[in-house]
Amino acid sequence: MNQHASRLIRVLVLGVFVSFLAVPSAGAEPTPATTDRNARPAVVPALQQWQGGTGQFQLRKNSRIVLAKKQVGQLDDQGAQLSTEIQQVTGHKLDVSPRVPQDGDIVLSIDPSLTDAAGGARFAEEGYIFTASDRNVTIAAPTEKGVYYGTRSLLQILLLADGRDSVPVGTAVDWPNYKVRGFMLDVGRRFFTPDYIRDYLRVMGWFKLNELQLHLNDNGFPRGRPWSQVEAGFRLKTDNPELAGLASKDGAYDRADWDSFEDTAAANGVTIIPEFDAPAHSLAFTRFRPSLGLNNGDSDHLDLSKPETTAFMKSVFDEFVPWFRSPDVHFGADEYTVDKPRYRDYFNEMAAHIRSLGKHPRAWGSLSVMAANADGYDRDVTMNSWNNGWYGPQALKRDGYSFINTNDALLYIVPFADYYHGHGLDGKYLYDQWEPNVFPDGQSVRPGDPQLLGAMSAVWNDLTLDNYSELDVHRLVEPTFGTLAQKMWSGAKADVPYSTFLDTVRKLGVGTGLTKVSTTLATPASGEVSLGKESTASAGEAAAAFDGVRTTTWASGPGDEAWLRVNLGKPVAISKVELDWAPAYGRDYEVQVSRDGENWTTVASRTGRDAAGVDTLTFEPVTARHVRLVGTQADKKQNGYALWSMRVFEVPDLALHRPTIASSSEVASLGPENATDGDGRTRWASAYRDGEWIQVDLGSPQTVQRVLLDWETASGRDYDIQVSNDAADWTTVASVRDKPAGARVDELTFAPATARYVRMQGIKRATGFGYSLWRLEVHSMSPEPDPA
Repeated sequence: MNQHASRLIRVLVLGVFVSFLAVPSAGAEPTPATTDRNARPAVVPALQQWQGGTGQFQLRKNSRIVLAKKQVGQLDDQGAQLSTEIQQVTGHKLDVSPRVPQDGDIVLSIDPSLTDAAGGARFAEEGYIFTASDRNVTIAAPTEKGVYYGTRSLLQILLLADGRDSVPVGTAVDWPNYKVRGFMLDVGRRFFTPDYIRDYLRVMGWFKLNELQLHLNDNGFPRGRPWSQVEAGFRLKTDNPELAGLASKDGAYDRADWDSFEDTAAANGVTIIPEFDAPAHSLAFTRFRPSLGLNNGDSDHLDLSKPETTAFMKSVFDEFVPWFRSPDVHFGADEYTVDKPRYRDYFNEMAAHIRSLGKHPRAWGSLSVMAANADGYDRDVTMNSWNNGWYGPQALKRDGYSFINTNDALLYIVPFADYYHGHGLDGKYLYDQWEPNVFPDGQSVRPGDPQLLGAMSAVWNDLTLDNYSELDVHRLVEPTFGTLAQKMWSGAKADVPYSTFLDTVRKLGVGTGLTKVSTTLATPASGEVSLGKESTASAGEAAAAFDGVRTTTWASGPGDEAWLRVNLGKPVAISKVELDWAPAYGRDYEVQVSRDGENWTTVASRTGRDAAGVDTLTFEPVTARHVRLVGTQADKKQNGYALWSMRVFEVPDLALHRPTIASSSEVASLGPENATDGDGRTRWASAYRDGEWIQVDLGSPQTVQRVLLDWETASGRDYDIQVSNDAADWTTVASVRDKPAGARVDELTFAPATARYVRMQGIKRATGFGYSLWRLEVHSMSPEPDPA
């Protein structure tokens, strides 16, 4: 037995927790699941190591969160936070206790002596050991932050479990590959509300990201306008009269706001890196003090020939650095293209000044442009390597700097621009090919390079005149947040295809305790027709059952009689309803359908249900526009009914996951299988020719009478739907002509036909591109029209 295992058992004996699960060697590779060993649970980012046991830990009615002896002062805030989060995720309220653990308890423990050979320094700072037996779950770590990250894994495991009350028996040893796992947000050019900032700190904690860099000043570009008309922002507001008027009038954070950011960051394992960017990007400063700017302030560059310019910038740092709890402060220093000798003096003076204030300096790498070499430059500065031409990783390594991968070609988003990923980063590329050590143009460094601290994606709000909101930015960022976290924490350890990984991210959402943002990735499961539809209930927030967010619930309030209803918006042929019950589950209930919202027919019922979790009710296909759940007896009348979700499904898609071929594909990643994989975010695209086709094999002859085509912008103008039993002789069952260009959904109903193969035979394209489909569905039944 190695030192790690013996040390962990010593902790057990000392009474931190009791477990009869053997602890594996810390350096052991995860064992694959067998018939009697639990597979590694899905969390994002994936666990580094997992040793599966048998059976499950189950939350009990009397389960508690127990804090290890003598650590109440260190862990009581975490215990209280975890209790609130477990209630949001599972519906169970757990008390927090410093007492001896009992069966069913969750135990939190800090043990600075814990080590792991594979995790090394990263384990010592942020790692944890997660142990689940059939009696307890224990999270032990060398630091408070490690314990926090272990609780993220616990919450995610519970959230994905049926019934949300179980954890597979096993032991995980987990740590990050990189010290810096960051996200940078440009609030200088566009104000983001304090609620949004606090929520993003929580979202980062949910995915074990640990640095939020706030770019606190910047400006737009002239684009033919004088500098006096260009937007500029500085986002901190002080009572110091010397700086009165510097803060932006359209939004700035005062000391109370900033303290709330720091408090939220600390509670979620995140460090805030504040940044003031100068001597370029400094229009807010030159507008405040025109005499300090080039051309008497008609510029966004500071005039470094004047000693008072550097003195002023030092005074800004003097004023606000006492607000900051981070050990690092960023002083910008990018894209200044004039007065190179004085730029070096400014760089060195600001780095030294930040150190004199008790902080470590950071800057944007710019020295390949600003100097023939790094001679004479302060080397004790951490650099963001943001562009290979300005200062790439190989040059940074040569000059001895520690650096962070913030490469613009791979990690920048400029919302809605035609450059720098204006519609979001390339998630599949990042998942399949990127790691923090990867840079474009042959500049990559080796994994784990000691000078490479990690990586950081960035949002730059360059388009200051465009009209978009902070929630629009969230919609661009969220799709790849989990992917970036995965690659920064444990790299390829997820060990599943991108589509599977993304499905897990969608189910996990963006975490707990949020007030401003929510997941934007909620997509209907294959055949689901109720997501986001209009809903009503006898009491409570009906929409929570249909919003696709796994941490919101519909609750009826006390009583045995209650109902929940959804309007599908049009007649749909349905055959299944799935109910995900919270702890206040229904014992007896019915599913009813209606065509007109007045006359109801019962199609399924349940009596004597005795547990929370998912209940799937199937029935003979029926056409309905309205579907409702009617409860007649709750498990406990005083609690009433509570559902995480109610999902209504149309008759099955016969094409789902069936072999699909096509006449061509634009590129390999846009293959025909994407149209039938059930993922609404993947697509097939053909070569840029008329007459291309896509064909699905249903496996055996089936009765078909409806085909759905979800077109991307490159849609078909003229095409036929054809069927065959041998893929040689084809019969046309539906023809489409003269459709306009653009994205649309074509639902085609035709006389019932028996066929094994169904294809879309293109005739003429609607655009200069090929044919492109998000979805190709085939159904055996078409809904009857509305009674009217």
